[in-house]
Amino acid sequence: MNLHWPDNWSRNGDGVAQILRQAKTIAVVGLSSNPLRASNEVAAYLQRMGYRIIPVNPNETEVLGEKAYARLEDVPEAIDIVDVFRKSEDVGPVADSAIAVKAKVLWMQLGIENGAAAEKARKAGLAVVENACLLVEHKRRR
Repeated sequence: MNLHWPDNWSRNGDGVAQILRQAKTIAVVGLSSNPLRASNEVAAYLQRMGYRIIPVNPNETEVLGEKAYARLEDVPEAIDIVDVFRKSEDVGPVADSAIAVKAKVLWMQLGIENGAAAEKARKAGLAVVENACLLVEHKRRR
């Protein structure tokens, strides 16, 4: 796991725990309605833990009882974490969108890393987590 802090964030203690404590709304980019997909399992878990889940996938209309949006820019509410289930090479535009909607955190799931996107998001004031599963990290801190 790689954790990148923007200059304006406090770096005291467990950064991931801080992110999880402060977040309420998580937009899941690439969330699938297929319950066998990792994105669905992670989002369903987070929803059960009390987070507001917003599906972002142009191929879905509703996932886990929530309206799906084609793009982050279409989401009509504030987003704390943008959780990315996309290939590493596809993260750049997602990071741009996360910056545009003023998300607080860009989170790339296990196996997903994009240094250029991470640095761009960090410089724009977002905390960035690469190569880590939100479900696993949440369970470690419960």
